Amino acid sequence: MENSNQQNKLKHEQVQYIEFLSGDIARTKAFYTSSFGWSFTDYGPDYTAFEGDYVDGGFTTGEPVRGTVLVVLYSDDIEATKQKVINAGGIIVKDIFDFPGGKRFQFTDPDGYELAVWSL
Repeated sequence: MENSNQQNKLKHEQVQYIEFLSGDIARTKAFYTSSFGWSFTDYGPDYTAFEGDYVDGGFTTGEPVRGTVLVVLYSDDIEATKQKVINAGGIIVKDIFDFPGGKRFQFTDPDGYELAVWSL
């Protein structure tokens, strides 16, 4: 049954999994649990995975890769989400601003990754 459920989530040529490097898996898990309520499944001491409705991902202590992307999360309450990010130790690098279609802010997590949160 699990394989069937996983296949239902797969969309041809769409982003399905995002993997980040982490200098401290426990710290990363604490930050994302506190900020966004994510839950994790550990696969040994050097890897933890999260699962979502639209995309899955993980954090590893592996080797760096080149390039960068901006991961953008959605929030029904951008002010409350921003405060949770701050309370968890995130640093706001672009405060809430309007753009065509909504508003967003950008922050860095404890490993220095820059992510964004948007809302209508």
